[in-house]
Amino acid sequence: MSFRRPTDLRSATRFLIVQTGSTLPTVRARHGDFPDWFRCGLGLHRREVEVVRVHAGEDLPDPHAYAAAIVTGSPAMVSERLAWSEETAAWLREAVAGDLPILGVCYGHQLLAHALGGRVDYHANGREIGTVGIERLAAADGDALLAAAPARFRAHASHQQSVLELPRGAVVLARSAHDPHHAVRYAPRVWGLQFHPEFSVEIMRGYLHARARAAHGDCPAECCPRREQAPAPAARRLLRRFRTIALANA
Repeated sequence: MSFRRPTDLRSATRFLIVQTGSTLPTVRARHGDFPDWFRCGLGLHRREVEVVRVHAGEDLPDPHAYAAAIVTGSPAMVSERLAWSEETAAWLREAVAGDLPILGVCYGHQLLAHALGGRVDYHANGREIGTVGIERLAAADGDALLAAAPARFRAHASHQQSVLELPRGAVVLARSAHDPHHAVRYAPRVWGLQFHPEFSVEIMRGYLHARARAAHGDCPAECCPRREQAPAPAARRLLRRFRTIALANA
């Protein structure tokens, strides 16, 4: 497939954020949107990041021109097979084949699985939302991204669909009680995280309040689901770790 030229010819050390949607309007009004959260979590200046809004029809650039790519979450569903999503999946296949470091989160994680031959659909037990417990598995012991994570740590989650079947060669690195595929290595420098390392506890609280209003109407805070809302520093540190991995060979 053909690509547009990067917007900055010095992009070889820049990070590409592939934005696949926007957060909830009430959350965006107070905290910004997915690219802002990832940039801050990665510890990058605005000039070190390029954002491509694929859900809005923006064209993807040559993946080989960047240090790494991050694929965000989305209100869309991978199983819908939307045109922009399928085009992004094709781009991801080429990027993975070219050894680009990639971190897919939530929808991005699922889209990587789909692009590489896995299966994504609605989870049989419904939505997982809140600050959840994550168990790091033995397969993560030698993993460049997950090896330094605690054996058990907290992470923020909000998703209805999951990776139900892994693509060939994928390695599961972490799970929750709800989802067995919370962290997956798809290639030596390609990872998917079902949880959200870019979320703060305030953002997680905003999601819980918004979901409660959607379920019960406009109600006071006490109507919100009794889900845990707690800091998740170990999950957030994975963003800085990914940055280090990506820049090591840039």
